[in-house]
Amino acid sequence: MNFKSIDFKKINYKKIGKIAYNLVMYLFLGLCAVALVLTVTAKRSSDGAAEIFGYQLRTVLTPSMEKCDETDVSDFGIKSIPQNSMVLVQSVPENEMEAEKWYSELRVGDVLTFRYVYVTQITITHRITSITAKDSGGYIIELAGDNKSSDTSQLYQTIDTSDKTSPNFVLGKVTAVFSVLGFIVSLLKNPIGLVFIVIIPCFIIILLEILKILGAYNAEKQKRNREEAKKKDDELEELKKRLAALEKREETEENGPLEESLKADTIEQKTDIKEEDS
Repeated sequence: MNFKSIDFKKINYKKIGKIAYNLVMYLFLGLCAVALVLTVTAKRSSDGAAEIFGYQLRTVLTPSMEKCDETDVSDFGIKSIPQNSMVLVQSVPENEMEAEKWYSELRVGDVLTFRYVYVTQITITHRITSITAKDSGGYIIELAGDNKSSDTSQLYQTIDTSDKTSPNFVLGKVTAVFSVLGFIVSLLKNPIGLVFIVIIPCFIIILLEILKILGAYNAEKQKRNREEAKKKDDELEELKKRLAALEKREETEENGPLEESLKADTIEQKTDIKEEDS
């Protein structure tokens, strides 16, 4: 694109600003609507995660999955996960046969969210480094965090999916990462963040809408005033035309007898001249 050929004076910045404002407002309202739907329809798991349609929304609270030069994730679908990111987790099916099929489709590099016991049971999100099928059924899954320089005492885990009584078990597979959404959610948990993310934007939107309504009202009022002024001007112009016509009519009526008298005198003078010539 040749920017020199663009006439910036002809750009309607007001219209562009209006479109941008509407886009931001509708996007914000859309996010609020989605949050409301999730809040109403979602149920909560035992550890507080929102569950809906077989998926969980969880927040990665530690930096163990952040980018690290020692871990190559370029060939994997899910890359590094920054701290406080929101992840969408596909839950393990409750049906045993479906769960077995679900586990058989896991591959090295997939990211799982699971419950694991160190001193207490905690929720962890790490990447599969090895998965082995057992002859007796089930799988041995080894997992590790991407960030080798973080939390090394809790970096590696092993889960036996055939042990149904173990406190170490898989919750689901991470299918998507939402870093910005997670950042917003983490801010919402803080009163100051709640003020800046929700209250102030809502106040700004309400204020802008009030100003928009007032602007529309003033524009309509000015339009009515212009229409009334034009109507008065038209009535005044019409009155002037009628007055001019009336004056012209009166002048014609006054000059009529005089013209008749002059015409009669002229005829009389011509008659006298003819008689004298005779």
